Amino acid sequence: MRPHILVTALCPILLAACASGPRVQLPAASAIADHPGWAFEKSDLAVDPGYRFGRLANGMRYVVRRNATPAGTAEVRMEISAGSLDERVDRNVDERGYAHFVEHMAFNGSTHVPEGEMVRLLQREGLAFGADTNAETSFEHTLYKLNLPRTSPKLVDTALTLMRETASELTFAPAAVARERGVVLSELRDGKGYALDNLKDQFAFLYPRATYPQRLPIGVPESLDKATAASLTAFWRRQYVPAKTTVIVVGDLDPDATEADIRRHFEDWGATSPAARPSQGKVQPSRKGLTGAFTHPALSERVTVTRLGKWLYEPDTAAQRRTDLLRSLGYAIIDRRLTRMARLPKPPFRDAGFGTADVFHIGRSTNLVIDSPDNHALEGLAAAATALRKALAQGFTQAEVNEQLSSTRQALEVAAARAQTRSHATLVAGLLSLLRDDRVPVTPANALERFNTFAPQITPASVYAALKSDHGRGEALPLDAPLIRFQGRKLPPGSIAALRATWDQAWRAKVDNTALLVAGGVAAAGSADPGFGYTTFGTPGSVVADTVEPLYAIRELRFANGVRLNLKHTDLDKGSVLVRVAVDGGQMLDTRADPIATEMIGVFAAGGLGLHSEDELETLLAGHTVSGGLGRSPETFTQLAGTTPRDLALELQLLAAYVTDPGYRPEGELRYRQNTSNYFLRYRSTPDGALGHAQGGILSDDDPRFSFRKLADYQALDFTKLKTAIADRLAHGAIEIGVIGDIDETATIAAVAQTFGALSPREPDFRLYAGQRQRAFTGKRGLNIIRHAGDPSQATVKLVWPTRDDKDPVETLTLDLLQEVMRNAVLDSVREALGKSYSPGAQSVASSIYPGYGTFSIQASVDVADVPAVRAALAKTVQALNDAPIDADTLLRARAPMLERLDNQLKTNFGWLALTDRAQTRAQYLDRLKQAKARIAALTPADVQRETRKFLVPGKAVELLVLPDNAAVPAK
Repeated sequence: MRPHILVTALCPILLAACASGPRVQLPAASAIADHPGWAFEKSDLAVDPGYRFGRLANGMRYVVRRNATPAGTAEVRMEISAGSLDERVDRNVDERGYAHFVEHMAFNGSTHVPEGEMVRLLQREGLAFGADTNAETSFEHTLYKLNLPRTSPKLVDTALTLMRETASELTFAPAAVARERGVVLSELRDGKGYALDNLKDQFAFLYPRATYPQRLPIGVPESLDKATAASLTAFWRRQYVPAKTTVIVVGDLDPDATEADIRRHFEDWGATSPAARPSQGKVQPSRKGLTGAFTHPALSERVTVTRLGKWLYEPDTAAQRRTDLLRSLGYAIIDRRLTRMARLPKPPFRDAGFGTADVFHIGRSTNLVIDSPDNHALEGLAAAATALRKALAQGFTQAEVNEQLSSTRQALEVAAARAQTRSHATLVAGLLSLLRDDRVPVTPANALERFNTFAPQITPASVYAALKSDHGRGEALPLDAPLIRFQGRKLPPGSIAALRATWDQAWRAKVDNTALLVAGGVAAAGSADPGFGYTTFGTPGSVVADTVEPLYAIRELRFANGVRLNLKHTDLDKGSVLVRVAVDGGQMLDTRADPIATEMIGVFAAGGLGLHSEDELETLLAGHTVSGGLGRSPETFTQLAGTTPRDLALELQLLAAYVTDPGYRPEGELRYRQNTSNYFLRYRSTPDGALGHAQGGILSDDDPRFSFRKLADYQALDFTKLKTAIADRLAHGAIEIGVIGDIDETATIAAVAQTFGALSPREPDFRLYAGQRQRAFTGKRGLNIIRHAGDPSQATVKLVWPTRDDKDPVETLTLDLLQEVMRNAVLDSVREALGKSYSPGAQSVASSIYPGYGTFSIQASVDVADVPAVRAALAKTVQALNDAPIDADTLLRARAPMLERLDNQLKTNFGWLALTDRAQTRAQYLDRLKQAKARIAALTPADVQRETRKFLVPGKAVELLVLPDNAAVPAK
């Protein structure tokens, strides 16, 4: 199945909940025969039997599945098969943005729930606004989402009640519409900028006769400004009908009871014939041979080469999946060749890819996309065109096919091993693919079995045949006389005519068909596999300490060389293992004298290993679930990897190799310089980018460790300097390892003994770095103006106060609770009451690294004209929390989600890893987690007010105001 060219929702929004109550019976429709059935009903693929599918008499569909990962929780979804493509635009009506506007109105009052109560109801039940209750609108669908932290009958009933209220009971009060209009317009404003302008230009160039470029889900101001309660209600009643609705419940609950609950809530919803979707326009296969360009100072260079074709109807069957597999292998091989070229010491381009995608159901598009360094678009285009031309003329080698088959097989085997503990989110994703793409959800075991049966028949010739187009009737469209579009900071030499000439010369050049000439030196079939070069690290280490800590039964070991190992077996994710390695150092090595010493860690993996380049590793390790590299945190270098029980030993070998023999190859340096150059040319193009660049220096009085340096400082870095900075820590620094998941403890200990345990002696403890742990908060309070070069309507207001470190666990939790209280307060005052900002928020950070250091901030993105009103609203909100204790309900709505998060923290392997990876050297956090619920439950409104008065003193914040260039500073 080809992906849609645009399937991601452009406008994710927030949703709230409502209470139960009697229903208003709607008139029944005479027929619902045009309601779609299920795709598996016409497929020979066996649907996963764990799902229970149903359809009510009114035409509404539903799916229920029992699933216990995470245990005691559930996900509830309601998908309406209506989005922005269902909006009408003619001389009498303009509904652009209505699908999205209606979604916003879903928590602004309904028949049985007053305006403003939906959010509060779910907060009292432990669902955080935004994290657990939200929604999204796309071109074709509107999806409402609730993540239930527990599956009590009351909460399940509340969730289904909310969905039914949204489906048939919204009230659209005129005053609520007027307030929410401001929020929708603020979201539209936040999305403005060079990226959106570039996207619109691309749509107009490629698909001028299609509807969707004029139906972006966010809408347009002229339509949104004129939307009324009546016009929104009309759209909602037309589109929100049972025949367009599917309710999904996946979780740790009884399917029989859940199905009965769904029927009870939705059976009396009167059937209405679904409205036909307006014309989607057309994709024009005859549109070819044109060249276009879009320039902006923030855009790095990209050339897109496109041919358009008719949409191919390909129902999901076993035979179609075999064809899809062959195609995917072909695309993957070509992309692998292009990636190999991008990793050369002197690459012709930064990245490139080749593929075909559906344009909804009106066409398809084959694209070659090339990202190049500035002023190298022509070189990159020529190289990518030549590589693709060779591939499509010559075909593939057996070695290439084998590599991709190994990767595919591994992914299917891992999925099959993890089948019994798939997460709710994974299962829901499969159902959404069924609803949106008619993709039959099969069991992972079934998918693996079909692959293993078919794989022996796959040859380079069969892959080549499935991919190569036959005069436009196959999968990939021929790129003769393609559409060519450039985006970048300035046109290439010779302008767009040079792009066309470069393409024509490369595409028409004669290809030698006497041999398979594979770009980048792919190994020929039958060539010797050199093997992974890091299997021995010395004499396996011996364990000198082995205990089990009492709070969470984490097994803690220490090897003779000083390496610490923490183990926790879980059954939460069968066939899955998480590993995190912490090596002493990290940003503690960045000093005032050398503040960017470790900056290049971000491209460390691109330097490969001493014996293998990054590209060679990809081939050598194909068919294995392993990853390597090195990251950094404030006090350690870190390695995080997800693997399988079978590959755990290999994973540890790879991680140990990166610590003991990093390659520091020059291709990583080149990638770093390109990325850095792009950052400095782009950061001022949005308010968020400008704020992120400036705030560290402002808050630290330009401490060089927390401030951005000049571009020249970063461009002067190289791997020689990085090696000098980190080599001692990699060779001698203390190491602590956490391994979590489906592990055999004996085998895991042995694998660590043979890798990290076999290294030369390490320092026994992580260094204190006392001098490096000094971090000051500026003494300068008041207004700071930051300028950006983005859309002239965009501004950001941020207030920051200094707080404290996290040494006092009760005060830290009180600040966390204040964060939740403040977040709700600014949502009420700035979003709901004023309608001036889409997503205002608050954040408390109590440092565990820098003694005495912490911050509390509140932030809102706003229109420049609304800056005075928002500054006043934020000041009023802060003053109110200083003046009087919060009421009991406000406390409950802030505290309940915190308690639910604690209840569910250890229901995932990642939750366990966060607790376990430093269990020996940061043992105090185990006890903190054990006591956290009781401590939060004991907090009172007086405690919250005390912290507010202690830290959030009105008028004493550092105010960061981000304004467009040349905009006047608004009066306060």
